[in-house]
Amino acid sequence: MKNQEFAIVAKNISKTFHITEDSHNSVKQRLFNLFNSPKKKRVEAIKPLSLEIRSGECIGLLGRNGCGKSTLVKLLAGVYPVDGGTMKINGSTMLMNLGVGMSHELTARENIYVSGSVLGLKIKEIDAIFDQIIDFAELREFVDSKIKYFSSGMVARLGFSIAVNAGADIMFLDEIFAVGDMKFQEKAIKVFESSWIEGKTVILVSHSMDVVRKYCKRAAFMKNGELIYIGETEKAIELYMEDNH
Repeated sequence: MKNQEFAIVAKNISKTFHITEDSHNSVKQRLFNLFNSPKKKRVEAIKPLSLEIRSGECIGLLGRNGCGKSTLVKLLAGVYPVDGGTMKINGSTMLMNLGVGMSHELTARENIYVSGSVLGLKIKEIDAIFDQIIDFAELREFVDSKIKYFSSGMVARLGFSIAVNAGADIMFLDEIFAVGDMKFQEKAIKVFESSWIEGKTVILVSHSMDVVRKYCKRAAFMKNGELIYIGETEKAIELYMEDNH
């Protein structure tokens, strides 16, 4: 298979975080620990893994909370640098994980222009779809409010609307059907079922097995930072269900 037929090719990628453990909780501890530096803890968020995602496929990513799904998505989207291994991404990416990649100090309007530029759109092109983005996200009254004052659902709606209307090639949808009200979820599902999704590569993180069954031809199952399985959707769901019991 030729390389451009793959949207993402990751080989032996890994990610470790070094977290400072704060043991200075009480005043007494702080006084006694004044000259001791806080302990560092090593967290292997993603153990070396390899995967290939074809252009135009919708793949599900399953696993319990804390298994490393969100970290993997951020590595694949280029939000975090990988510690080891190599990664090739063909196309523009948009991560929609409750507004990751959006600046909470900027307004909805400003975020639309910044995100659109990141996706390679010119100012005129963003002007042309601006109203569409705001109306789809149902944020007309909040267009000039800083998004730090938004609820998580409002931020997610804005992110989803930007990705849909600005047309990223590769989209990472993290629990997109779990945010917002029923009306917005129905709208999101309609978008998902329309021809808009054709040709797009979608990595779908979801705890809803119905959603994964419906849209994903393949799925991956993760546990403790390891990619345990990638292949048939039903098999991945089976492993996920077993892990939850």
